[in-house]
Amino acid sequence: MPYIASDDRSQYEELIKSLAATLREATGDHAKRAGHLNYVVTRLLLDTYGRELRYWQHNEIIGMLECCKQEFYRRQTAPYEDACIEKSGDV
Repeated sequence: MPYIASDDRSQYEELIKSLAATLREATGDHAKRAGHLNYVVTRLLLDTYGRELRYWQHNEIIGMLECCKQEFYRRQTAPYEDACIEKSGDV
């Protein structure tokens, strides 16, 4: 889960806002955005964990990424799809 204590969040807020702004500015062309974001996330992982990873670290990283994907879908994508069903009808 992406939920950490409120006290722990403050140390990241300005960095996240700055990075997000940089990504938006650097990727005005939406076709580039996913590649840039992938690069940034990959570098964060490599710079956090290092490049000589053990299996358990690969497992931990892949698990975290999968949970991020599922949480984003649950909180952002599913409600969007539900609204579209309400607007346009179900399949």
